[in-house]
Amino acid sequence: MLNLPKKVKVVDVAARDGLQSFGRWVDTEVKIAMVDRLSEVGFPVIEVTAFAHPRAVPTLQDAELVMAGIRRRPGTVYRALVPNARGAERAVKSEAPPDQILGLIVASDTYLAKNQNMSTEQAVQEAIAAFRIASAAGLSFVMAIAGAFWDMYDGLTSQSKVMGLVGRFHDAGIRSLYLAGSLGMEDPVHVNQLFTAVKTEWPDLELGFHVHNMAGLATANILAALDGGASFLEGAICGIGGGIALPGSVRSTGNLSSEDIVYLLNQSGIDTGIDLEEVIAASRDIARLLNIEPVGHVAHCGSRSELMQTAAAGKGRAEVC
Repeated sequence: MLNLPKKVKVVDVAARDGLQSFGRWVDTEVKIAMVDRLSEVGFPVIEVTAFAHPRAVPTLQDAELVMAGIRRRPGTVYRALVPNARGAERAVKSEAPPDQILGLIVASDTYLAKNQNMSTEQAVQEAIAAFRIASAAGLSFVMAIAGAFWDMYDGLTSQSKVMGLVGRFHDAGIRSLYLAGSLGMEDPVHVNQLFTAVKTEWPDLELGFHVHNMAGLATANILAALDGGASFLEGAICGIGGGIALPGSVRSTGNLSSEDIVYLLNQSGIDTGIDLEEVIAASRDIARLLNIEPVGHVAHCGSRSELMQTAAAGKGRAEVC
């Protein structure tokens, strides 16, 4: 029997993780409109941008402009990623700093070198320094451990490696952290074992799961993570986003869509504080803004109520997903 929480926080990362590897430039005004539309839905946390070097992430070189241009909804936390201490300094000194800073490390040594051009020890020290910079500025901080389960360069990620990283960050004072299935090739047994181990060792951690869906196991992995102690989930509206240090031949490794996460949780009796119809409408609006097709299931087939309305109106056959 699954032991599921009564409430789960859903974080949308599309404006940063989705657009960083989008493949084409998105105008600053469109990014701002996208974040504002997500704010209208009522997501408790929105990842807005990254304070990274423009050469590393050229698609997000307008970070300061986007942060200054968004309409901040009371109750929503606006987050920005920083890859190192220099990025954290830039974020806190900006005209409109984020409410929360996200630090990043990749558990795979090979992927870390390709993605951040540093060793594991260097990345740990940079993350801890970023945490201290955020804390000194009065900003909250969350740490991401990417590739926490498997990656295509080094294969299966050892549990001891992840536990060691979590321990280092916990010792430094970090109390909010998420594990990322950065490709979506993990399995629910492994996910449950790792979350259970981390939460058992550090019960005071706010622990989250950043969800990708390459192998189609995302919803099973979500339930496994929640059963293991996760209390927040990260997806991207329309299902956009993916790793930026991957071979071009690898097909989409996009995030699981936020609308599918909300549907899964709401239908499972878990409180998200988000209305499904509103997030579906936002997905369709943002897809039009970006001129894309959303990959989320419910954005295409609609909610249960939409399908029932179609059937009741007798408009031919209701589309079956």
